[in-house]
Amino acid sequence: MVISIIIPAFNEEKNISMCLESIFRLNYPQDRFEVIVVDNGSTDRTRDIVGEYNVSLVVDDEKNVSGLRNLGACLAKGNILAFVDADCIVSADWLKNAEKYFYSLEIAAWGAPPVIPENATWVQTTWYLVRQKEKEVQEVEWLESMNLFVRSHLFNEIGGFNPGLITAEDVDFSYRISKFGTIVSDSNIKVVHRGEAATIKEFFRKEVWRGIGNFSGIKSHGLKFKELSSLGIPIYFGLVVPSLFLYSMVTQSQLLNVGVFMLYLCPSLIVLWKVLKKKVTRSIARLLILMVLLQAYFFARTIAVLKDA
Repeated sequence: MVISIIIPAFNEEKNISMCLESIFRLNYPQDRFEVIVVDNGSTDRTRDIVGEYNVSLVVDDEKNVSGLRNLGACLAKGNILAFVDADCIVSADWLKNAEKYFYSLEIAAWGAPPVIPENATWVQTTWYLVRQKEKEVQEVEWLESMNLFVRSHLFNEIGGFNPGLITAEDVDFSYRISKFGTIVSDSNIKVVHRGEAATIKEFFRKEVWRGIGNFSGIKSHGLKFKELSSLGIPIYFGLVVPSLFLYSMVTQSQLLNVGVFMLYLCPSLIVLWKVLKKKVTRSIARLLILMVLLQAYFFARTIAVLKDA
């Protein structure tokens, strides 16, 4: 069994060496994996740094990240495709812990949400409360493409990632691959993501970017029940709540004002309840901070739809 590790990259001179160093320090035979870096036309020293390692380097400055991953998969020799991003550091047992699923044919894809770095900011630690899974090993709806394993024949069967999607290509990929089996998140398949949004400004910008293209994803994989909440956010915060607020101002109804305020808080309270249910924190202070960050998230996702329109 050969594993092809595929890494898309663009101007990653600050990260790519740490990523590759971690791969070549794996507790795993190096003759059982290959590394393919697909560069998106970097203008910094990314390609020079990659050239110092025993990896395959491909350059394509026209494709988006989906196209880059697909290109890497086309050149891959492995039975298993492992996707990881250039700003990630894999743990020493990354492949060893992923190997347990290689022969479990009822599992279509596996991996885990990337964890935050040790020196994480308050934005990173707070948002990880939402991203963190409830159990060490569990079946999930989708996985992020920066730490994703899939069999090459299944990847080819569904046509890989959808190059027509600017964002949320991993969600779309997961929904389409799930017809071949379950998707498993195993936190032992550990990857540290150094590129998580560190400030609230960066967080807001990235969530606007991620929110663009939600409707395009539905065209690709069809509407899923769990997508209704994210798709409803822009309507809820962009239309329903403002309309009720304006109506309450016109009628000058104090009771309606309270009702509108509770409606505004309702989505945030649902997220807090889910976090408490996962038992990842009991800190009131951290939950209050999460409440603040959620306002930025909801506003960003609402703005994203306006930009996508």
